Amino acid sequence: MAIQRRTTIADIAAKAGVSISAVSFALNDRPGVSDATRARVRAVARELDWQPHTAARALGGAKAGSIGFVLNRPARTLGTESFFGDLISGIQLGLAGSHVGMNLLVARDADEELQTYRDWWNGHRVDGVIVIDPRHDDARLRLLDELGMPTVVVGSHPAPAGAAPTVWIDDSDATEKVLRYLHALGHRRIAHVAGRPEYEHTAMRIDRLREFAAAHDLDDTVSIPTDYAADTGAAATRELLSRRSRPTAIVFDNDVLAVAGLGVASEMGVAVPADVSIVSFDDSAMVRLVRPAITSLTRDTVELGQRAATLLRRQIDVDHALPSEPGPVLTLSVRESTGRAPS
Repeated sequence: MAIQRRTTIADIAAKAGVSISAVSFALNDRPGVSDATRARVRAVARELDWQPHTAARALGGAKAGSIGFVLNRPARTLGTESFFGDLISGIQLGLAGSHVGMNLLVARDADEELQTYRDWWNGHRVDGVIVIDPRHDDARLRLLDELGMPTVVVGSHPAPAGAAPTVWIDDSDATEKVLRYLHALGHRRIAHVAGRPEYEHTAMRIDRLREFAAAHDLDDTVSIPTDYAADTGAAATRELLSRRSRPTAIVFDNDVLAVAGLGVASEMGVAVPADVSIVSFDDSAMVRLVRPAITSLTRDTVELGQRAATLLRRQIDVDHALPSEPGPVLTLSVRESTGRAPS
């Protein structure tokens, strides 16, 4: 099969009937050609579907016209977690009308994510990146700072002065909201099926549960880490519900874990919410469509992504770190999966 040759500025010059230098002036918006010639050259470039060479743009100091977004999560969980689809949709909304594209990559591990940032920056493929799932002493943020790459973090608190700005939602406050609600329903044995503890937002939730348990004399509180997948969520729930003193309420870190936990409760004959209440930190169609529908924390994830992309576009255009910005407000959506603690 013949490989289509890439259009060059020489092709544009030949079709437009001008010199190669005139094409360069016109496409790079430099003086030296008339407005009519500039318009003709650009029309021919569009007709021939010409795209600028990345390396040449880098040498000229031009922007890449794209941002980067790396997902470092097990690929099997990405198809079921609505959070990522909503976040990506929001990022695209934040880029709408700007002629800026997005490079998206699913990394297999932390090393591949770090190498991707190096390759993107050194190859002039992106002008900046959005980072999710921040960690304590995050190697990614250190690398991005060393590279000088504009960065926006989707995180759980404002960034320190001078650091990459964050679009943040307070996960400690969100956890407090859930725990206070369950405590008001009389629950004293509250368990947590968590995600990965190295993630800042998961660590904040685990810490807040411990603090709340100590302050309110709760019994047998525990957080069990998972990789966010349905099978590990089911296994954690099965372990909790098999205990002699089982929890009367379980809080799950995302909607996939919560729905898996609901299935295990049905499998074991544990009534929801009569025997155990279930809450999810993520809201989605999934938790609203199961029966009983699952109580959850609701946030506008599309808006979260849009705010991150909008902030990154502004960050790319300045040479200093912009202030962090709050994300959308969280609300507790109470549904049929929660009720008063059993006697």
